[in-house]
Amino acid sequence: RYADDPERALPISKAIILAKLVNSRKIIGRGLRDHPDEVDMARLQGVADKLTANINSAGEATNTDSLRGIEGESARAYFSVFDQLILQQKEEFLFQERNRRPPLDPVNALLSYVYTLLAIECQNALESVGIDPYVGFFHADRPGRAGLALDLMEEFRAYLGDRFVLSLINRRQIHGDDFMEKENGAVLITDDAKKEIIAAWQKRKQEIIEHPFLKEKLEIGLLPYSQAMLMASYLRGDLQAYPPFFVQ
Repeated sequence: RYADDPERALPISKAIILAKLVNSRKIIGRGLRDHPDEVDMARLQGVADKLTANINSAGEATNTDSLRGIEGESARAYFSVFDQLILQQKEEFLFQERNRRPPLDPVNALLSYVYTLLAIECQNALESVGIDPYVGFFHADRPGRAGLALDLMEEFRAYLGDRFVLSLINRRQIHGDDFMEKENGAVLITDDAKKEIIAAWQKRKQEIIEHPFLKEKLEIGLLPYSQAMLMASYLRGDLQAYPPFFVQ
């Protein structure tokens, strides 16, 4: 019923997108802070400033359509400098823009694959706390699309997805020959490489952080569950607002 009512759905959508933008800005900030001699500081700072402005705009959005416009503009700006965060194997992992269905280069293939893993985690988490993952707030309902799982995933794209992909490349855990190109230009990850990615993903999920809202230490892999639990608490009236996940 919350999803059916635009006025009740909007605060949840805003919280999710605010977290996405803040967490994306954190990724840019890490590049500025940790690798000032290896990145184009002006380009990264320009996108960080753009995200800051869009965070303010998202907080003031009065409907979901305007929020979607802000999110889309922010994603384009963010991915316009994603190549700056690839510090190793730059020739094999050249990135110009985000593309999908099909991905046309190794970086996009990695992003799409990892996002799929993350979406599955979010869907399972929502189902485990008794929420229908197919009823979205930000992502409109479409037959067969787990809209709420995609909503929840927005909070984690930068922190769990993008950072993981950058780590695989920059730590040389994956290489250019781990991909193959099809006749239609689609770039696919080899089966052996997928096994390596899954192993690294499972290891990443075991790392411990302190949840910024719950103030409890937990494995990173439990973050989708913790957020699903908080969303369930909000929808059942136990919390006054839904607290999204902000990277500390």
